[in-house]
Amino acid sequence: MVDVAEKAVTRRSAIARTIVSLPAEVLAQLAEGDIKTKKGSVFQIAIIAGIMAAKKTGELIPLCHPLGLDNCQVNIHFNEQHEVVIDCIASITAKTGVEMEALVGASIAALTIYDMCKAVSHDIVIRETKLIEKTGGKRDFKRA
Repeated sequence: MVDVAEKAVTRRSAIARTIVSLPAEVLAQLAEGDIKTKKGSVFQIAIIAGIMAAKKTGELIPLCHPLGLDNCQVNIHFNEQHEVVIDCIASITAKTGVEMEALVGASIAALTIYDMCKAVSHDIVIRETKLIEKTGGKRDFKRA
């Protein structure tokens, strides 16, 4: 692990995004802003999975500091290309940042969508996961 003993405690936040492309047969299941399958409401369960995963990042990634997050939110919406956009926003007041927690949260939410929709179609593509923004620590970052 990186020694963070000498680092200052600051407010830190991160936003990560994952894009998921769903085929027409899955999108046909969309009703009232969510996809309904035999397993339940896809987006609602994906939101819970993403938050749970972000909270366990230190257990999943070797040498990643275990953190008690102050806040974690997962938001899901569609973009102009009818792709699912998953944003995970994590924050903490600590000596180390929460980029990994946000990235894990967005990733696991996407994998949950895949798992819940694969009975309808396997032609689901998880396109990308990337850090959108981070604040706190040595330097801030914001993707253009």
